[in-house]
Amino acid sequence: MRFFKARYVRDYMAAAKVKSVFLWIIEIIAVIGIGFVLAVGFGKTTVMQEGSMDPTMAAGDTMLINRAAYKIGTPKRGDIIAYKLSDDEKASTHIKRIIGLPGETVQIKDGQILIDGETYQEQKNFPAIQNPGIAETSVTLGSGEYFVLGDNRNNSEDSRFVDVGNVKKKNIIGKLWFVVSPWEKFGILKK
Repeated sequence: MRFFKARYVRDYMAAAKVKSVFLWIIEIIAVIGIGFVLAVGFGKTTVMQEGSMDPTMAAGDTMLINRAAYKIGTPKRGDIIAYKLSDDEKASTHIKRIIGLPGETVQIKDGQILIDGETYQEQKNFPAIQNPGIAETSVTLGSGEYFVLGDNRNNSEDSRFVDVGNVKKKNIIGKLWFVVSPWEKFGILKK
């Protein structure tokens, strides 16, 4: 009887160890999987290359891009986005603020932005626009197109210029959400 009891205890302990190791492996795989999803979805970095977003961001600032934001939802007016001008993977990344949404008409008249004929009141105090570019006459946005401007309105190459034009949703990498450096700006990006 003792022999069977000892063997039962030994088998039980061995099974418990196997179960413990198995659970430990599952936990490690889960943590790695969650880390991968977070890194891929929210951890892509980009560096501001020029001063077109001053005073919100300066050249050299490093930010994180939320690539999952527009897979779940849609871009909104005021979002600061990272995008490419073409489908080419090697195309450079640009950073601008969304002003016009699909189906809207954007015009810049007397230094002010008009959306569907109404003056757009921004939450920040940006200078009057001196060069309306192609938005001097109305620009109508198609389905999946966005009109973007740099915050440094008079020193930004953006949707006002033919070389950039309207940004297609398929070329938007994601929404900027976190400043990594410089250290004094570290934290959630303030729109």
